Amino acid sequence: MTKTLTGMYAALMTGLADNGGFDETRQRGLTDYVLKQDLAGLYVGGSSGEAGLLNVEELLAQQAIVADCAKGRGTTLIAHVGAPNLRDSIRLAERARDLGYHALSALPPHSYPFSDAEIETYYRDLAAATELPLIVYEVPIRTGRPIPLPSLERILNFPNVSGIKFTSTDMFKFSMLRRRCPEATYFFGFDEIYTTGAVLGADGGIGTTYNILGKLYVALHAAMRQGDLPRAQELQEASQIFVEALLDTGVLPGMKAALRLRGIECGPTRAPMALRMSENDAEAQMRAVLERPEIAPWLI
Repeated sequence: MTKTLTGMYAALMTGLADNGGFDETRQRGLTDYVLKQDLAGLYVGGSSGEAGLLNVEELLAQQAIVADCAKGRGTTLIAHVGAPNLRDSIRLAERARDLGYHALSALPPHSYPFSDAEIETYYRDLAAATELPLIVYEVPIRTGRPIPLPSLERILNFPNVSGIKFTSTDMFKFSMLRRRCPEATYFFGFDEIYTTGAVLGADGGIGTTYNILGKLYVALHAAMRQGDLPRAQELQEASQIFVEALLDTGVLPGMKAALRLRGIECGPTRAPMALRMSENDAEAQMRAVLERPEIAPWLI
């Protein structure tokens, strides 16, 4: 079977004004920058885009801006539509369909301790709301709980569910799921250990640091596809140097500082998310890592 949704996708970040409001101009500038990095596509409105801190109207506006920026570029667009309630998720899904997005994705509901049956019902109903393929999401660090393997297997067999974004270090679970549902598409979500997922059969990746190092991750994916493990290890180690620097600043605030240094102003992160150090120190830290010989050649 040919899988249509494969390759490397930037988990697109969000452009905000200095006062924290959604900023269309900054979103356009950021989106245009990421679109130049030869990625398969963009994953819009997810955690990397601070979706949990945005309201539905802002997410709808972002969907439209990104669709407009990507028009005519041959870029695959995946809209993350996971909201705290199914009603808003369906609203986001329907708008993404109308804008020409190619697929949907969604966090499982996690505002309350939902049962496995409730999570399955959420995904079944969301998948049925449009004809677009749906990519489910396993991310225990965000939801506070893993979805059990039998439940994930059932979800992947629902109509219109085409795959999963797997952001977990339970690689045995990943492998078992691939064996049980071989026709699904598997995206791996930890940038700094993408090779682990690729070795075990990931069809591609979706990541935050792809916003600035997209070309590196495209090369890493190609190296794994070609069986060039030494080259893949070299590129993975470069990505880890960058990710390690972000751990000190906070991932999203540090990414915005790094983008600012590349001439892409996308504003601050929305409160209460904030830098873990002063702005000057964060920019100095990110400047130093961007200038490293392992990183600099991959920047545009």
